[in-house]
Amino acid sequence: MLKRAFVAPDPGRIRLRFASRAVLGIGLAVVVCGLVGHSLVAAITGGLAALLALFTVTDPTVRGQAVTTALLPAVGFPVLALAALLHDHPLARDTAFLAVMGAGVYARRWGPRGHSLGVFAFMAFFTTQFLHTLPGQLPELYSAVALSLLSASAVRFGLWCYERRLTAPAVPAPPAGTGLARVTTRQAVQAVTGGAVALMAGQLMSDQRWYWAVGATWWVFVNTASRGETLVRGFRRVLGTLIGIPVGLAVVVPLHGAPVPTALVVAAGIFGIFYTAAVSYTWMMFSVTVMAGALYGSLGVLDPGLLALRLGETAVGALGAMLAVLCVLPVTTHATTDAWIQRALRCVHACTEEAAARLSGSATADPAPRVAELEALLGRVRLSLAPLVHPLSPLRARRARAGHVLALLDECAREVRGLASVAADPEASHDARLAAACWRVESAVEALTGRTAVASAVPAHPAVTEPALAHLHSLERALAELAAPLHSPPGAPLVTA
Repeated sequence: MLKRAFVAPDPGRIRLRFASRAVLGIGLAVVVCGLVGHSLVAAITGGLAALLALFTVTDPTVRGQAVTTALLPAVGFPVLALAALLHDHPLARDTAFLAVMGAGVYARRWGPRGHSLGVFAFMAFFTTQFLHTLPGQLPELYSAVALSLLSASAVRFGLWCYERRLTAPAVPAPPAGTGLARVTTRQAVQAVTGGAVALMAGQLMSDQRWYWAVGATWWVFVNTASRGETLVRGFRRVLGTLIGIPVGLAVVVPLHGAPVPTALVVAAGIFGIFYTAAVSYTWMMFSVTVMAGALYGSLGVLDPGLLALRLGETAVGALGAMLAVLCVLPVTTHATTDAWIQRALRCVHACTEEAAARLSGSATADPAPRVAELEALLGRVRLSLAPLVHPLSPLRARRARAGHVLALLDECAREVRGLASVAADPEASHDARLAAACWRVESAVEALTGRTAVASAVPAHPAVTEPALAHLHSLERALAELAAPLHSPPGAPLVTA
């Protein structure tokens, strides 16, 4: 697990640049807040705002990212004010917190921008609980947040905007539906229910730090779309916190709040959050826990009992999320995975069609955007199947089937990339057999997506030397082999397992 987090492939050093820029942007934000004379509380608030802006704003284009970042204060400032004004009114405060939580999850239906604004609104409310913000502090906090967002934006969009040289990533839209058929609607109801359970249980554990439980429930729901994903994420959150507590104590307590070494620990935590987020939620939570310990150390309130309480509150929050996804309008892993796999298979066909048209001489056909879309869809498939392929999953037959499906889909992606690469070669010639092979790929996809009868056998082809045809034949075989795991009863073992 540790090796996967820190030695995982990093094409183009994107994760390294992402993490390094975050340290620079958040560090600049805190320094600017200090230079203008803001208090430590305001500087921490500004630093958290910069962290959220750099971490959660994920629009596919730089322009979209800039617009979303500019909109963050529009949702953050009113929520900060609401939370501060309700500080001494527990019932109204708790009700408002849950309402913000539900609205934040519901906003995901508007894509990356809705997700970013929802997260920022929730964390604005959470931060006021973390720092015990009162109405009189609001002007300073508004100034700190504004300055921090400007500082982070100066780094992200000016000093180090490496995205301008990259192809905009494809962002798959969430599955469609209306009313309670939409995942975002169901998850909003689940989040409020889980948050209410976490809030009550958290307050029984501590009337001062209860918000940790609600925060744990919130972050367990982020970037999940089924009950299986949520269960795995909850487990990983607790595990990361459990690992981070002793390390935090060993590193932070001896510092006694000294500014420079504490700042270095916070910077290391920030780097770990951004660098490991894409590959290991457990190690991201480890980094969050160490960073939180350093922040509490700087505020002079850190002790072993406080970190133990944080672990308990985290466990309660994760449990609240798990109970909600199991008992309230559950979204099954199978249903979610099936929807993403169907879209990925249709994209395979579209990629093949574009490549074939390009090889036939079409000047407008371009498989590259479809290949990028396929990679994004396969990323969603992997995320959805993660609960089934988890080493602790007791469902061995399903785990074997899920692993087989992932392997075959990865093979399809490799062949599609190869085909697109051949099609991009201006010297590539058209082979008359390509049309027949593309037709067979279309038939295989239709069989797998339920439009026609399932193919009964893996096609046998003579060896060919023409690259495009070789990729198509391999793609046919992978699609034919997918029929067994995709159309077997859920509990039946794979023939090849």
